[in-house]
Order: sequence, then structure tokens, then C-alpha cells
Amino acid sequence: MAVYAIGDVQGCFDELTALLDNIQFNPDQDTLWFAGDLVNRGNKSLDVLRYVKSLGDSAITVLGNHDLHLLAVYAGVKKTNSDDIKAILNADDCEELLDWLRSRPVFHHDDELGYSMVHAGLAPQWDHDLAQQCARELEAVLSGDQCFDFLQNMYGDKPRKWKDDLEGWDRLRFICNSFTRIRFCEKKSGKLALDEKGPPEMKNSDFAPWFAVKDRQSQDMNLLFGHWSTLGTYHSAGLHCLDTGCVWGGKLTALRIDTPRPTYLAINCQGAQNPADYL
Repeated sequence: MAVYAIGDVQGCFDELTALLDNIQFNPDQDTLWFAGDLVNRGNKSLDVLRYVKSLGDSAITVLGNHDLHLLAVYAGVKKTNSDDIKAILNADDCEELLDWLRSRPVFHHDDELGYSMVHAGLAPQWDHDLAQQCARELEAVLSGDQCFDFLQNMYGDKPRKWKDDLEGWDRLRFICNSFTRIRFCEKKSGKLALDEKGPPEMKNSDFAPWFAVKDRQSQDMNLLFGHWSTLGTYHSAGLHCLDTGCVWGGKLTALRIDTPRPTYLAINCQGAQNPADYL
């Protein structure tokens, strides 16, 4: 049995199947962990959703910001010009697929393997227990009757710093932003800096990657995350980035995590989008 963690697919179904052929994935024996953003910007998001859902217990996926955006478009909270997203919305099994999607976690932890997985990162003030608690709060809302109400209140960058007494939509929005959007924080305050993108070396000294903030409470965790294509296969003590920019013409990457030494495997991608179009 092998366990592989895979970075952001974003609708690149052909590249996903090529990667799985490369690693000789056997759904009867192996397990895939997906770091979120199964959909959007590629051209076969519908195929990706159907395939990952069909894997059942052989696949675990956490929700990313693009997955949540798809749910918001479906709920009528946002509009889209994406043919890739419209193909999902027009599919006969759309409701079934999106009910499955909104029941996915935002935080996954495996005691036996010793790894936790999120899409983007963790607020610097969260340790493992608090991250898990916050995840369960958000997941209960997304999978329940309040999902539409949350999607209407999901967008926005505030509040920017965690407080235990945050309540209501402010609390859930912060939780969502931490799990699905975070890259940088203000170095001194630990506040989320959600407008900041690009590689860490391009930022001034006021900002730091979320995982480099002083006194980060999750330093003892072994974390897998995606979302940050310009970071690439960043690998440091307890940190493993999986997003290598497949949709932009980079690579699609899998990390084998059931072995004593985790091993990266990747395939080159043609790319479905030009990064310059999104600057």
C-alpha cells in the first residue's frame, strides 16, 4: 500500500491521469491525498471531480479556495465566465458532485502517518488542537443547512488576526481564509496579509510566509499544503508544499508519505493558463 499527497490539480485531468500512471496508482491498494483546488482554470474540472469522487475511500481531499468559489457560483453568490466551471454547473450530476464536494474537510490528520494536510496554511496562533477545532466548525456549516448563508458571507479579508472570542461570520471567514487563502502574514503582528502573493524572496521585511512567523504554534506539526505555486516544492522540517503550478505550465507533483523518507515525483505540464493573464 502506498499513500501519495498530490498538489493543486485545478481541472488538469489529463495531467492527473498521467501522474497516476507514472506512480502506478492502484485504487484497490493505494490512497491519494489531494491538497485542494481540484477545479478551475484547467479545462476538465468536471472529469477531475467525477474521478476523485469515484475513488471513494481511496481518495481524501481538503477544500481549496477554488473549490469554495465553485460552490459560491453554484449558489448564485458569484458569477463566472469560465467554460470549465459552466460545464460542471450544466452536468446532470452537478448537484450530486457539489454535495459531495461541500462535505469534504478543510483539515485532514492521520495519526498513524503523522501528517496533517490543509490547502493553504494555518493561522500562526493555531496549534494542532485549535486548528482541528476550527476546521470542524467550518466543516459543519459547509455540509449543513447554513452553507448558503456562509457562502454569502465568505468573501472578505477581515478579520485579519485570530482571537478566541471571534464570533459568527467573522470567525468562520477568518477560519476559511486561514485554511484556503493564506500565504503571507505581517511579520510583527502575525496578521493575515491576504493581498500578498508571489515568492517569499520578492517581499519586503514587513511580511513573512505564514510558516515563518515567529512563535508559530504549529511548529511541531508535519504539514502538507498547496495553494502557493511560486513556492514550488518547498521542503523544510515539518513543511511540504505540493503546488508546483500544473495549470500554469509547471509540474503536477505527488509526494509519497508512507515511507520513512518522503519522496517527490512529478510530471511536466503543458499548462492551461498563462500566469500573465492573472496579474
